[in-house]
Amino acid sequence: IAVLGFDMSALSAVVASCGLTIGLALQGGLANIAGGIMLVIFKPFEIGDYVESCGVSGTVVDIGLFYSTLTTPDNKKVVVPNGTISNNVITNYSTHDTRRIDFDFSIAYTADVNVAKKVLYACARADEKILKDPAPAVMMASHNDSGVTTKLRVWVKNEDYWDVYFAMYEQVKHNFEEYGIEIPYPHLNIKIDK
Repeated sequence: IAVLGFDMSALSAVVASCGLTIGLALQGGLANIAGGIMLVIFKPFEIGDYVESCGVSGTVVDIGLFYSTLTTPDNKKVVVPNGTISNNVITNYSTHDTRRIDFDFSIAYTADVNVAKKVLYACARADEKILKDPAPAVMMASHNDSGVTTKLRVWVKNEDYWDVYFAMYEQVKHNFEEYGIEIPYPHLNIKIDK
């Protein structure tokens, strides 16, 4: 090309700028390919696992070269670039067979704390889906403006998590009412001076 009389410095500049432009255009795609390879090698999750990453959570239905696809609990399809997901924190809820559920229940300051703790233990023992080992635990968590927060911790099988989660709130409410344990709520007293 130099023999034909073309300026090599100008041609080199054009080739270099084209290479830079192509490199920048492919940057996202190459990052996604690299992320896909990392996901396949290190396997932080597999198809069928329930995961949370990049602000979304759902069941993994596909791990492709460029993207991973999740289905949310309300049946939405979420496609996440592999480059993004491989560079973020990934929480895999399906890795272990069991999970712990932490419940927070507020009781009024006037309520008997020991009775409330017995009620919570009784609710945990009554639910067959709650595992006996590790045993349920009840403890005082905090003192708040309108009441005391009592924490109940139970262990369940992965597939029973949501059933126990919702059932326990309902059962505890009924049992608290039966034993006269008040669930506090904010009060507002207004005094009018004449």
